[in-house]
Amino acid sequence: MMGNRIQKVVIVGGGTAGWMTAAALSKTMGRQLAITLVESDEIGTVGVGEATIPAIRLFNQLVGLDENEFVRETHGSFKLGIQFQNWGQLGDSYMHAFGQFGQSLGLLEFVQYWLRGRKEGVAGSLWDYSLNEVAARLGRFARFNQIPNTNLDGIAHAFHFDAGLYAAYLRKIAEGAGVVRTEGRIQQVLRDGDTGHVTAVQLESGAEIAGELFIDCSGFRGLLIEQSLETGYEDWTHWLPCDRAIAVPSRNVGPPRPYTQSIAHQAGWQWRIPLQHRTGNGHVFCSDFISEDEATAVLLSNLEGEALAEPRTIKFRTGMRKKAWSHNVIALGLASGFLEPLESTSIHLIQDGIAKLLSHFPNAGFDPVNIAAFNRRMQFDYERIRDFIILHYHANQRTDAPFWQRCREMEIPTTLKDKIDLFRETGRIFRENEELFVEIGWFQVLTGQNIHPNSYHPLADHLTYEQLAGFFEDIGRIIRATAEQLPTHENFIAQHCAAKGLS
Repeated sequence: MMGNRIQKVVIVGGGTAGWMTAAALSKTMGRQLAITLVESDEIGTVGVGEATIPAIRLFNQLVGLDENEFVRETHGSFKLGIQFQNWGQLGDSYMHAFGQFGQSLGLLEFVQYWLRGRKEGVAGSLWDYSLNEVAARLGRFARFNQIPNTNLDGIAHAFHFDAGLYAAYLRKIAEGAGVVRTEGRIQQVLRDGDTGHVTAVQLESGAEIAGELFIDCSGFRGLLIEQSLETGYEDWTHWLPCDRAIAVPSRNVGPPRPYTQSIAHQAGWQWRIPLQHRTGNGHVFCSDFISEDEATAVLLSNLEGEALAEPRTIKFRTGMRKKAWSHNVIALGLASGFLEPLESTSIHLIQDGIAKLLSHFPNAGFDPVNIAAFNRRMQFDYERIRDFIILHYHANQRTDAPFWQRCREMEIPTTLKDKIDLFRETGRIFRENEELFVEIGWFQVLTGQNIHPNSYHPLADHLTYEQLAGFFEDIGRIIRATAEQLPTHENFIAQHCAAKGLS
């Protein structure tokens, strides 16, 4: 049985997906595997996924990154959440903040008490009870797990970073762990006539790179998974109609905010991602409602600082491969599918795929049952993240633009409709099968975009009015006082992880 072990892995494509995969495999299975990564300097990468969610810290720990060094090397900053502007109605603003909200009591989560408190006039804004949100609003940051002398969690954080620098940083780690990089363009994919498995990739030079397991990180092209194996693509543009993004970096005009911004425009939305050396900007839009030139003009007119490069266009089609794993090929990153980076899930989906690759790592027999289980799990994750992103578009009340009317009136997946209907009636949300976004994440978007439930859980009535009022007063006071004592985000970076050579 041991002779059935896979020994040769070939990763096709570099960039964030390729080098994350190489770093993870070499750190966890490097002694067992000979890993080759094939990429060409002539082929560019998309490189716009510069905002993350807290789960990225688990990946960084897996590959042994020191957090301060990582932030320094990638010119990064810290992220406490995402601020959404104009998504419910024009002028609305709310934050999807990471981490804990308030404090649960007994069997009941905090938000049910908040629903009662809001109805009885003793609770403030939901976000008054989020340390992450209050700290973000004040531009403050520090690392700590718990507020001293309380049961309240500390800061939950993710990062903004330069995706190109992150890939380069991971490349050093992977090559140091034995990964061999081969430069060259792939001219042909060679397959076994009996099994259909990929046996090697042939470069323009004529060299052949053979392997037993192939990881397709070739981006939108899907060089192996689609161009060779023709697995097919499930198109979700009827739910997520944006199909273009204009991206451009700009000069910083002040200290980097400790949060991402997502600003809704007439036919899409704009991201702002603050790094130490620049700000990443992009305008995601639907070409049915606005031209590329108009979308570029909208972006350039909404930059906070001078543009540092010419805007570039990225075309995409939202959806996923019908099979992320086919034969002996596993697609990761953009090769496996695309969901716009509205909730910073692009890099997470790479991480998620790598985690599932490790848990389903095959032997040379490539058991169909194992492959089917991997594909089922990946499909579930994509579909649930898809639903969460659709929610942002669908739950709008804007009357100023046809794009938003179309999003509000469109039919949505049953899985999403059921979640919204349950929330409207009961105020309750249930996380299913370890889907990525937990209940408080859904609660923030639904509440931030003006969907309010008709009731709350009856267990919230066990507190007296006075107890309820005191409960909110105590939590709000502790969170405000804690946030105000934190160092500024700018000073924390300067003290611990400032990038070298930046003025």
